[in-house]
Amino acid sequence: MTSGARRRIVQWTTGNVGQRAVRAVVADPALELVGCYAWAPDKVGRDVGDLCGIDLVGVTATADVDALLALDPDCVVYTPKWPDVDHLVRILARGINVVATAGFITGHALGPDRDRILAACVTGQSSIFGSGMNPGFANLLGLVSAGLCDRVDSITVLESVDSTGYDSAETELSVGYGRAIDDPDLPALTRAGTAVFGDAVHLMADALGIELDEIRCDAEYAQTTEDLDLGSWSIAAGCVAGVSASWKGVRAGATLIDLRVRWRKGRHLEPDWAIEHGYVVEVEGRPRVRTKLEVYPPPDFVATSFADYMVLGMIMTAMPAVNAIPQVCDAAPGIVTYLDLPLIRPSGRVR
Repeated sequence: MTSGARRRIVQWTTGNVGQRAVRAVVADPALELVGCYAWAPDKVGRDVGDLCGIDLVGVTATADVDALLALDPDCVVYTPKWPDVDHLVRILARGINVVATAGFITGHALGPDRDRILAACVTGQSSIFGSGMNPGFANLLGLVSAGLCDRVDSITVLESVDSTGYDSAETELSVGYGRAIDDPDLPALTRAGTAVFGDAVHLMADALGIELDEIRCDAEYAQTTEDLDLGSWSIAAGCVAGVSASWKGVRAGATLIDLRVRWRKGRHLEPDWAIEHGYVVEVEGRPRVRTKLEVYPPPDFVATSFADYMVLGMIMTAMPAVNAIPQVCDAAPGIVTYLDLPLIRPSGRVR
């Protein structure tokens, strides 16, 4: 890219996370939004600014993948709920870099499709980077914390939140919410719905320079004792309203990496799980290190409901990927992670 040129960006979907990504791209003087993919028919043909609650930007959303690839952007900001490997292969094989928040860190959760991603990167000489808040940035926080130690025995990263205001039924039903508390299919559902955390275990093991014997997922559940109204969907009494999953990296019988989530909904949970309202890293080693990340709205933040505060979570999911665009565009071809990139900087974010 010539000095002073703007990186040309295509946004892939404009859901909750995608809307925050669009706002960040439009506000960044080093980036230029040139296209947008919309999978929903009612979004096709509309200005992206209209879809994202900002002024019109002069870019129209389309479902025409070929037309978007023909734009030859520098990077696609890829933010659907789940990855579409066929789309990713087409983008990467065209020579277009990708930053993703859609269940992608190292690609291991995709199984054999990971090889298709790698082959597309070779064909197009392109790179793909996946992040988000967790997994993603939270794992980087864990590795930075462990950098204080001359001996690391284990690293635990815990996301512990009340997600009652997060109204995304499709996403949350996939991990077991709303099922009967004794449903025998729950562990398999949770394992499949949180599989990207296994990617993050791979990432952290690579950073620690260790080979693992096993990566596994253990899960526990809590039920709501009263019917729970979540807006577009509900959970009946006696059904799952709390999910606790632990993705473990094990060597010689010892858990060296433990990536945990504890998500609860509503006030009537059995058992009544306590939560930390944030992200907690605990490093066992010399010294022992405990790091807690808490997030608060700024003084000028306007909210009329708890659900409004979930916007902060969408910002936190989008920005690690958007801020990585320059580094990913300059990276060697392939699947790249935080271990491969120079420091990702919030350049252009001062207002």
